Amino acid sequence: MSSKKNDVTGNVEGILRGLGDLVEKLVATGEQIKRSGAFDIDIADSKNAKAVYGFSIKMGLDGNKETLVEPFGNIRRDEQTGVATVQEVSEPLVDVIEESDHVLILAEMPGVADEDVHIELNGDILSLHSERGSKKYHKEIVLPRSFDDTAMERSCRNGILEVKLQK
Repeated sequence: MSSKKNDVTGNVEGILRGLGDLVEKLVATGEQIKRSGAFDIDIADSKNAKAVYGFSIKMGLDGNKETLVEPFGNIRRDEQTGVATVQEVSEPLVDVIEESDHVLILAEMPGVADEDVHIELNGDILSLHSERGSKKYHKEIVLPRSFDDTAMERSCRNGILEVKLQK
């Protein structure tokens, strides 16, 4: 009976330690976002524009302890003036997932269909461009290595683009 009690106590301690680590990483990530100026945006010349801004947080991928914060949307800050403006073209939210036999790229581009998406692969750079009505997206993605475009499969359903590159 005491063996079960020790197992439960050990599991609870492990969970609490994991939650503590998560809280520390979230606090550090919040500080990183604050330093980037993400919440201090002064939008100029955008009275009728629809602004979209967000960020993706990736923590501890592949044994990596580094936290990666990636913005997406159509707000760009001018490096010289520090003023953010709403752009006509949005940057989609993108995930690059490396599997054993392929690399999977997922891009969220709401409002577009497969025939609206144009993809160009040049070595280790994948360029996405899509346009349908007022919905315009563009993103250049640095891949983990170079790929041949003949080994590429793609599909776009409900605004989610999937590109599969065989290794």
